[in-house]
Amino acid sequence: MDTLPTPNEPTGGVEPLGPINAAPLIEVVERHLLQLLRGLRPEDWDKPTAAPGWTVRDVTCHLLDTELRKLSLARDRHAPERPDIRSNEDLVAFIDSLNAAGVASYRGLSAPVLISLMEVASAESARYHSHLDPLALAAFAVSWAGEDSSPNWFDTARELTERWHHQQQIRDAVGRPGIMTRELYGPVVDCFMRALPYHYRSVGASRGSLAVFSVSGDAGGRWYLHRGPEAWALVARETGRRVSETTIPQEIAWRIFTKGIDREAARELVTVVGDAAIGLHVLGMLAIVG
Repeated sequence: MDTLPTPNEPTGGVEPLGPINAAPLIEVVERHLLQLLRGLRPEDWDKPTAAPGWTVRDVTCHLLDTELRKLSLARDRHAPERPDIRSNEDLVAFIDSLNAAGVASYRGLSAPVLISLMEVASAESARYHSHLDPLALAAFAVSWAGEDSSPNWFDTARELTERWHHQQQIRDAVGRPGIMTRELYGPVVDCFMRALPYHYRSVGASRGSLAVFSVSGDAGGRWYLHRGPEAWALVARETGRRVSETTIPQEIAWRIFTKGIDREAARELVTVVGDAAIGLHVLGMLAIVG
């Protein structure tokens, strides 16, 4: 998949994993979303989705709300009062409250009005992300990767995962084909995998150990988690002593990282060679706030 030049030079003979070039894909995913929404039947809007308690209409409202809020906060620097956030639990509670309020505020709108508003929001969001300096500091850090600050390319890739996985929830609910293509799903999985070093921060292993994570399927790939002198890090190629290899079918990879499948069900479909404790630790990883 395409990547941007990384500002980090390889150190100690280990080449870090480079950035994800997600900005051009925002417009593509949004175009698919609008085509999907325009083709829904009236009864489709009330069908339940994998998002607990949310119908297709609710997920659409969430997508609209988060896009408008992101433009207001990040692009326009409109910062309403927010509570004092001192922990991840505080952050999750705050985001959950914002999401619930946003869905409630748009739930009463008709499907044509929601689609019209989404057309405007989608176009402005794509334009905003396309003009960002990918290596400059983002307005929001990617908290699920353990970051206090993040470059724009990572925040944009995170945005792609949000737009992709919620759209996939709608597609599943109404029985429409997904967009699990290498072009669109590949970067989504790549972004999810950037949470690996943070998720494995408490997993012990000797220096030089390598955990390999494979996502099978046309849109999949391989990710290498290398144990350095102080912490785990994602590296560009196989380096060190392999201690485990975990293979995840692409059909469930996104579900694992977005609370779309429980750990026991995922375990039945995932294979591990080598150290099972290290290899299966990935099943508890989340790449969403919540």
